[in-house]
Amino acid sequence: MSLLALITAPDPGAPVIGLAKAIQLSVAPVFLLTAIAGVLGVISNRLARVMDRSRDLHGPSSHSPELLLLRKRMGLLSRAIECVSITGVLVSTVVAVTFISAIAVLDLAAIVVPLFVLAMLTLIAGLVLLLMDTRVASKMMRRRF
Repeated sequence: MSLLALITAPDPGAPVIGLAKAIQLSVAPVFLLTAIAGVLGVISNRLARVMDRSRDLHGPSSHSPELLLLRKRMGLLSRAIECVSITGVLVSTVVAVTFISAIAVLDLAAIVVPLFVLAMLTLIAGLVLLLMDTRVASKMMRRRF
C-alpha cells in the first residue's frame, strides 16, 4: 500500500485517526485560550492603571475615599486575574487530556467534562469580578464629575 493511499484512506484503527480526532477536538479550547490571554491583558492593564493612580494619591491623605475605592479595585482585579489564570490552566489540561485520550484510545470524558465545566465556572467568576471592578470605576467617575 502506498503512502498516498494510506493518507487518503487510513485504516479506521490507525493511530493517525486518533491524532486527527484529538486535533479536531482541541481546536475550540485553543481558541478559548487565545480569548483568555486577551482577557488577562485587559485585566492587567486595568490593574496597572489602578496602581498608577494609587501611587499618585498615596500621600498625606492616604485614607481618602478614592484611595479606598482603588484598594477595592485592586482586590477585585487581582482575584479576576487569579480566576482567569486558573481557567487557562484548566483549559490547557482539557487539551492535554483530550490528546492523551485520543492517543491512548481511552475514554477520559469523565475527566474532560468536569474540567471544562470548572474552567467555565472560573471564567465566569473572573468576568463577574471584572464587571464588579467596572462598576466601582464608574462610581469613582461619577464622584469626580
